[in-house]
Amino acid sequence: MNVRKQLIAAGRSLVDMGLSPGATGNLSIRDGDTILVTGTGASLGRLTEADIAEISLAGVHLGGARASKETPLHVGFYGRGEEHQAIVHLHSPQAVALSCRSPWSGVNAVPPLTPYFVMRVGQTPLLPYRHPGDAALGDDIRLARGPFRAALLANHGSVVSGRDLGDAVERAAELEEACRIALLTENSPRRELTPDQIRELADRWDSPWTHSPVD
Repeated sequence: MNVRKQLIAAGRSLVDMGLSPGATGNLSIRDGDTILVTGTGASLGRLTEADIAEISLAGVHLGGARASKETPLHVGFYGRGEEHQAIVHLHSPQAVALSCRSPWSGVNAVPPLTPYFVMRVGQTPLLPYRHPGDAALGDDIRLARGPFRAALLANHGSVVSGRDLGDAVERAAELEEACRIALLTENSPRRELTPDQIRELADRWDSPWTHSPVD
């Protein structure tokens, strides 16, 4: 499947999972020295090849549709290293709700309640609020400390990277579930994974988790 068709299929998958309400969210994939990103205002469930923009790794428009205003997010994530090959940015309900809460720690917005969150997503910082489309969002992603492959954007939503689009979509879905569980349990005593349990999971699954909850 060519990269444009991968974007179209990923968009439909996210809508089918209920993670892209309305015409929200945007996707991208790195293709050599360029990035293919969904266009501004495009509905992820009804993407066509005409809805896809081609930009440089620096964010310069090269062809196709007008790129999403959230393109700086994507460019910033790719700037963190070549392990980031595809990006999913969503306004999914549970991630948005948790992004409006105080973070679990200084470097992690989401409490470690399930092994699957630690294994599949890992450390997920809460980045500062910026208005949608602010170019500074890209700098926030690129310069944020510590390793991560997902982040919550304050009062906004989530952004997740993957080795490929399928990987990024799966992580986005797992992050949404972790946020849902965190919200369901926030008003009652809950049992978080211990530091030793987190360390064992992160080491076994090569998942980023390098800071304690007191950072």
